Amino acid sequence: MNEVKIIIFDIPPSNNKYMGNSHSFHEYRVEKQKWEWLVRSAIKKRPNRPFKKAEVIIEYFFGDRKRRDPDNYSGKFLLDGLTKCGILEDDSFENIQLNLKGNYDKKNPRTEITVKEVN
Repeated sequence: MNEVKIIIFDIPPSNNKYMGNSHSFHEYRVEKQKWEWLVRSAIKKRPNRPFKKAEVIIEYFFGDRKRRDPDNYSGKFLLDGLTKCGILEDDSFENIQLNLKGNYDKKNPRTEITVKEVN
């Protein structure tokens, strides 16, 4: 089985940040591009071809124990980055199984992404 592991030493913004009218579309695009670049730069080893079907595990290590809802950390920017840089063929329900996890690490907040090809 092919597998890609990525660690980004940051946590993407909650989906709540861009819901509603408080932020402009330009700010959203800038943030999305930032996360696409972070995903691309964190990849150490690329597969020969994008995974057609994959399990994607996104594990957030927050720096505090504040209550957070998984639906606000759906991985939108991360999945788009994985698709754009050629790890995933597509990030639709037909192509991926998504598993979200939330943990605590006060000294080392980060996002860990594991992408496992599924046959």
